[in-house]
Order: sequence, then C-alpha cells, then structure tokens
Amino acid sequence: MFKTFANAWRIADLRDKMLFSAFIILLYRIGVAIPVPFVTADLSSMMQSASILQYLNILSGNAFSNATLFALGISPYITSSIVMQLLAVAIPALERWSHDEEGKKKINQITRIVTVVLALITSIGYYVMLESNGIITIPDGTSRFFAQVIIISCYCAGSALVMWLAEKINDRGIGNGISLILFANIVSRGPSIVNTLWTYVTGGASGISVAVGIIIAVASVVIGLGMITFIVFMTDSERRIPVQYAKKTVGRKMYGGQSSNIPIKLNMTGVMPIIFANSIISLPATIAVFLKDGSVKNFLNNVFGTGTWVYAIMTFVLIVAFAYFYVAISFNPVEVANNLQKNGGSVPGIRPGRPTSDYIRKITNRITLIGALFLSVIAVLPIIINICSGGKMSGLAFGGSSIIIVVGVVLETAREIEGQMTMRHYKGFLE
Repeated sequence: MFKTFANAWRIADLRDKMLFSAFIILLYRIGVAIPVPFVTADLSSMMQSASILQYLNILSGNAFSNATLFALGISPYITSSIVMQLLAVAIPALERWSHDEEGKKKINQITRIVTVVLALITSIGYYVMLESNGIITIPDGTSRFFAQVIIISCYCAGSALVMWLAEKINDRGIGNGISLILFANIVSRGPSIVNTLWTYVTGGASGISVAVGIIIAVASVVIGLGMITFIVFMTDSERRIPVQYAKKTVGRKMYGGQSSNIPIKLNMTGVMPIIFANSIISLPATIAVFLKDGSVKNFLNNVFGTGTWVYAIMTFVLIVAFAYFYVAISFNPVEVANNLQKNGGSVPGIRPGRPTSDYIRKITNRITLIGALFLSVIAVLPIIINICSGGKMSGLAFGGSSIIIVVGVVLETAREIEGQMTMRHYKGFLE
C-alpha cells in the first residue's frame, strides 16, 4: 500500500490530485475550528449523557461538541445520498437517469437540493438544542430573530460547504470525497485516544491501579492491531470465477484460448453499508435529543438508544440489508454475462447467457452475505460489549465502526490510485 502511494507520488497529475485532496481536507479541518456567532459554549458535558451525541461528534470530528461551523458535518449529504439511491430503485425515471451521464448530473443536482433542505431542518433542530441548554448568548440590543437567522444560516451553509468540498475531492482529487472527510474526522481523535491510553499507563485513571492500567492499554493496542489485520485480510479476500475464452482464427493468426477469472471481492461494498446503517438507525435517538422530557423522548431513548438491544439488532439487520442493496445497484451479473458472451468467454461447465448470469448472481449473493456478516459483527460486537457492561463502555460502542471506516477508506483510496495508475500504463506499478 505504501509503495502504491510512493509510485503515485512520482506521477505529476496524480501527485497534484493527492495534494489537492490534502488541501481540501485541511480547509475542512480549519472549518471545524471556526466559531459561530452568539454561540459561547460547547456541548462537551452533554456528550456523556447521550451516546448518540458521541457518535455524531465522531462523524463531525469534534465539531458537533464544539458547536462550530461544520457541526453538522457530512451527515446531511450522506442522508441525501441514501434517499436518492433508494428512490432510484423505486422510481423508473430516476433509474433511467442513473445509467447515463446527463441523468447522473440531474441526480447529483437533486441530491444537492435535498442536502440543503435536510441541512436546514437539522440546523433548526440543532439551534433548538443549543438554546435549550443555555449555550446561546444574545447581546443586549440584538434582535433575537436576527440571532436565530444568523446561527441557523451558518450551520446550514457549513453543511452545504462540506458537501461542496466532498464533491471537489471527487472531481479534482483522488475521489471518495465523503469517505475521506469521515476518515479525517475519525483520525483527528487519535491524539485524545493516545492521551487516554497514556492516562491508564501513568495511573491517572480514577479507581484503576498502574498495573491494571498498563494491562488495559496494552490489551487495547493488541486488540486494535488484531482488528485492523483481520479487516485488511477480509477486505482483500476475493472469490475468483474462472473464465475460459474460445479460440478463433483471424487470417493466419489464432486468438483466444486463454484462461482468466472474474474477481468478486468479499467486501465489495466497502464501508458504505455501515455509514448508511448508522445514519438511519441514529435518527430516532437524534430526534429524542431535540425533544423535551416526556413519554415520547423516554420511549425513543429506551428503545432506540445506543445502549439497547434494539439498536444492536437493527444495526446488524440494516448493515446486511444495505450490503445487498449496494451490491444490487453497483454490480450487474447480466451485464457481466453479456460482456463475456460478446468476447467469446464462458465459465467452465456453465452455458453462456442467462445460466452464466444466474451463476454469477448466486456466487455474488453468497459472497455478499459473508461480507455483510463480517461488517455486522465488527460493528455490533462493541455495542454488545457496551450493553453487557451496563453502559460503562459507551466510548467503545462505535469503535468497531470507526476502525472499519478508517481501514476501508485507506484501502479504497489505495485501489483508486492503483486504478488510475493502471490507466496511465505506469511501468513501475505493472511490474
């Protein structure tokens, strides 16, 4: 992987794309630190009482707890993308648009509009939460309505700006704009994690001796490295379907007769099912944060809170469902079978045409199930540990998802760069 980035750095246009992507991420991190007018405190104290706020804070790179310009982060854009992909399956017109370039541009434009609408709604809810917790200070002589408009506009504009930055990474950078921004947000918490482990080692943690603290710190590092190794192994695993090309004679030369394969990744969907599932399942608990104390808020917290079995089960089910959904819209067995037939290729023992597409679909469904179970177990296991501990390990609840996102984004970015180097026939890479 490091060799891939090193080889890409030697190519001028790829180096420019990598530098441009790094510059955009730097701009985003600057935006995370920009304060919003009339907001004079942060939500750090609330993070301990509602674990869903900790999740939102992770996705925003601590901007949510600090109530800064990018407090809403990339969440409205992710939710908008989910909505449009679901509608593309249900609405025939959107499905037709998704198959041509002009139609994709229209879908992207609608996605932007939906993002702004969702950002506006979320900004209003976020303002209500800030005001109810006494975090907003309006100076004497300033209109309350004016302050409300300024605060809501800032958060809505910040979310739209994050969407624009992600699209710029897609257009002029190395791609995966949403994933790279999430990666930057999660990695930005690295120093605080190191500080926490150091506190355990030095005996600064309350109620824990130095010996126990060292054991906890070492075990955390070993488990983290083990999870990363396992995730890399599972992500790089693939099922190869053998393909045999028929021989044909053109003039005096014979072509074909070669053996190849169709590689199907075990984790073909990457980190998107986890991102989509967490965005959907966190909605009820997020709504509960903005409600006043009452039966409705208690019901949402008790049923859909991150420390409940319903949350763990729904996360598991949604990850599996989104894994199948994402494969269905990104991989077409019929198209693969048709391309094989046109090029004189066939799967040994399988007739060309529909039998080949059915065979590829059957293999894909099995592989997708294994990949979905892998993602679900890694994401849900820390949640189960938190539930069994009685909520004492709430900081661990999103550890599995965070590690998968970080590792998945690195691997996806490396593959993206490899693909771009292959298109340029880069000799160093091909060897």
